[in-house]
Amino acid sequence: MSTQITTAFVQQFSNTITLLAQQRGSKLRGSVREESVTGEKGFFDQIGSVAAQKKVSRHADTPLVETPHSRRMVTMDTYEWADLIDDSDKVKLLADPTSTYAQAAAAAISRSIDDEIIAAATGSSSTGKSGSGSQALTKTIANGSADMTVAKLLEAKELMDESDVDPSIPRHIVVAPDQITALLNTTEVKSSDFNTVKALANGQINSFLGFNFITSTRLAKAGNIRKCFAWAQDGIVLAMGKDVMARIEERADKSYSTQVYYCATFGSSRMEEEKVVSIDCDESA
Repeated sequence: MSTQITTAFVQQFSNTITLLAQQRGSKLRGSVREESVTGEKGFFDQIGSVAAQKKVSRHADTPLVETPHSRRMVTMDTYEWADLIDDSDKVKLLADPTSTYAQAAAAAISRSIDDEIIAAATGSSSTGKSGSGSQALTKTIANGSADMTVAKLLEAKELMDESDVDPSIPRHIVVAPDQITALLNTTEVKSSDFNTVKALANGQINSFLGFNFITSTRLAKAGNIRKCFAWAQDGIVLAMGKDVMARIEERADKSYSTQVYYCATFGSSRMEEEKVVSIDCDESA
């Protein structure tokens, strides 16, 4: 056989382009209160609880009870993503990358939505008539040199119950994968808890102790401390100024290359301190 036959060897290339591992859709958008907002900023008025006064005599004066009002402000930000695909590149490729670029763009916007919600949940909220005030999160559970435990989940539940958070409002908790592993490793002493968490890790259920579990790798982490949080659904608002918009079209100023463009305008805020609980977890424990 000729020694030059190697020049005829065939190289096979894929005729598709695949996305690498990444979070594609928003994991948190469906678990918060969503409102439509027009303008640069959105304001949400609130009314606090009041107490009724006991009538102590006949024909007594009508009591006037001042109803407490408060306000939260959400600042709207626009997120964009765009990339160009030259027609000459398409000729050189077996696959047209346009649709894959669009998928990557949609995934990027979705992750930004989650980032806004995460930052709003445990950060300072803008308050007052003009939004110039600031309110820090008040309900926190220290890491205690421990990762996620059943005791921390029970404490989060108790904090919400003590604040009279309506039990009919769906409750959620977002954790990193490490916290699910930690729960599996710390609940073996209670077979019922262990079986429940094992089913949670296997995807057979998504709730435990009244919380719907959401796993995210985008939670803030300082050193070994991961900041997880639990919340009642209406305790966090996602204000949508402009939902995700996509444009895939030629650009004459770029030699008629195809531009894939995605954008969205949104913001988020914690609405009530009573409905959000921050849970610090030591992932080195």
